[in-house]
Amino acid sequence: MFTSAFVLIMKPVLTASPLLLIVICIFVLVTNTAQAQTCDGSFIAHDLAHVTQSRGRVVRFYESNGSGVALNDLNGDGLLDIVLGNLDGANRILWNLGGLEFRVEDFPRPTGRTHAVQTVDVDADGWIDIIFTSQIGSPQFWRNNHDETFTLIALDRVLRPAYTLAWADPDHDGDLDIITASYDAELLQLLRDSFLNSGGAGVIYYENTGDGYAPTRLGDDAQALTLWVSDLNGDGATDLIVGNDFSLPDQSWSYVDGAWHPAALFETMTFSTMSFDAGDINNDGAFEFFAADMYPAEDTPEVIDAWQYVLADLDSSPRLPDDRQISQNMLFIPRDDGTLIDYAEAFGVAATGWTWSSKFGDLDQDGFLDLYAVNGMASVELFGHLPNDELLESNLVFRGSGDHFTPTPEWGLGSLSGGRGMSMGDLDNDGDLDIVINNLNAPAQLYENQLCSGASLQVELRWQNSPNPFGIGARLVLHTTSGIFTREMQAASGYLSGNPARIHFGFPAGTRLERLEVYWTDGTVSEVSQFDASPFLLVSR
Repeated sequence: MFTSAFVLIMKPVLTASPLLLIVICIFVLVTNTAQAQTCDGSFIAHDLAHVTQSRGRVVRFYESNGSGVALNDLNGDGLLDIVLGNLDGANRILWNLGGLEFRVEDFPRPTGRTHAVQTVDVDADGWIDIIFTSQIGSPQFWRNNHDETFTLIALDRVLRPAYTLAWADPDHDGDLDIITASYDAELLQLLRDSFLNSGGAGVIYYENTGDGYAPTRLGDDAQALTLWVSDLNGDGATDLIVGNDFSLPDQSWSYVDGAWHPAALFETMTFSTMSFDAGDINNDGAFEFFAADMYPAEDTPEVIDAWQYVLADLDSSPRLPDDRQISQNMLFIPRDDGTLIDYAEAFGVAATGWTWSSKFGDLDQDGFLDLYAVNGMASVELFGHLPNDELLESNLVFRGSGDHFTPTPEWGLGSLSGGRGMSMGDLDNDGDLDIVINNLNAPAQLYENQLCSGASLQVELRWQNSPNPFGIGARLVLHTTSGIFTREMQAASGYLSGNPARIHFGFPAGTRLERLEVYWTDGTVSEVSQFDASPFLLVSR
């Protein structure tokens, strides 16, 4: 049931214009298993009307990397819509009609060869826009026209190729700056000499000047599959982490005294960094930081045989004498001196397979963040010895308890469809987190949460007359009788995927809410101390 807390901010939904769509249809979810009308303690898988396709008859580097997905309310009706990228086909919007039914629209060209998908209010008009990155070009900004159509607009001086990007306010001036990072190996393969002659790409900070973006190159080279921007070690400075593939170590900077400075935040780091997410897994007010790598989750003969060429390559990869990279996942916990120490093995999440997107979310609403890892890989160069050149590994979900993560296959999230991008959000407005996965060469999937446990509060932010209307970067602290829960409004997390501008707090049933604090990026603090029965809350300033 939709609640009055969000009705106050609903905007009229106008008829879709032919300017946007090439194909329109009403699509009802097709359930892989019997449609569950009652709680069954698991997730129910639904196929969506979208397939991210690779080019050619076989999957090669770097088509194997796939595309992302983003969830957000694009038309102001209170329902989260789905935006899916594609490599060899149209990007697609699934407009949420309620009841897990969607109307499908294709984006017009040029939007193929897409990697990252994000949804952010770029022009600060109060409507969520769409941003894509592509295999070879600069980011594409599709401005929301307020009528379910979008117009492609150039972002001033944001010209260099970008594989992934992030939005943040490191200078605390109230607007959103952009950080982009390139995947040079792919660019070199696709563009060859023209990429070399162009001056490259690398890591670039674009400061929002109010009438455009002023670029500063932080790194000349990058093999970035993911990046993260927030204060990870609690020292008050914004940190930037670039997760690199291959033998290029991850890069990190901190924003101090009006500029980015190289920072040594980690004693160890992942080798082939695939995705990042941060969350307060033990509810102590500090964020832990998860970096996903690729390494077999099991050491059975069958698994080792499937991975044989990859493992041999990892063993033979040249390493520098002071190389701090390790081929496994990392779960970093901050120390008092500001460095972050890996506890992935102690928490049971050091190896999860060929993991792409990995994200935290309180899926069972018990007050502790859980972890979901999306797996799969197809490549004739690496897995030509396997059927269809594909490594089939199930996605893995881990139930969090504050000091450990426990594999929880009974939740039914072990898809074998070759996942890449993934995002979490409440698609049916029943209070809990559902999951959308953009697979490669297989239908995208929506996992409907039927755990039916605990309770929740979902919070949206509105910063009136601000260039950051949805409060990206704000930290939210919820005080309850079951503990204190901390979240941060991030535009994206995981691998190539955008988050909804809606924070989800889970907690045990019967929990009494006492106070919500919102720490905005300009230092202002908002406080809510009265709550009604609604599971949705809008905080404005």
